[in-house]
Amino acid sequence: MRKQLAIASLLLASTLSIQAQQQPSLAPAKKAQSPPRLTQVQERAKSLSDQMARDLRLNGYQSTRLRAINEDKVAKMAAIEQRNAGNNQLITQQCDEVCKERDKELQAVLSNDQYSSYYGSRSTYRKYDRDYASRTANVNSNFVKSVQNPSPASSGATIAPSRTPAPKQGR
Repeated sequence: MRKQLAIASLLLASTLSIQAQQQPSLAPAKKAQSPPRLTQVQERAKSLSDQMARDLRLNGYQSTRLRAINEDKVAKMAAIEQRNAGNNQLITQQCDEVCKERDKELQAVLSNDQYSSYYGSRSTYRKYDRDYASRTANVNSNFVKSVQNPSPASSGATIAPSRTPAPKQGR
């Protein structure tokens, strides 16, 4: 009788475990939400906005407006740079027009003192933005090159399939 009871409980336990593996969980799995990844344009606009907000000592409202303005203008400049790649004169001319749009929009957001400070530092901010774009472009192009043309480690290592030892012979 004990053997039959033990066998019955083992069968019941194995049946339940098989069913649990086959059925999806009723409770949704909770995943830790990571913040959304920013695009290159958003990263570039954020970097410029952070620098400007520090330099101009902006309040929360002004920072929020500045970030929206910069995201829009940086997206336009990135599109111009991509569309006219190699023609620096045309890029500069069209980006200057976008910067003039930004100037008008910022005039409505910044105080007179802040706008005067911004206006005097426009070339500095433009250079900061161009340098940031250049750095990220170089990092991205180096990454793409390393993926397209990987080179082995400098210690003489080579990339090859691993070797498995021969199986041992029994007695």
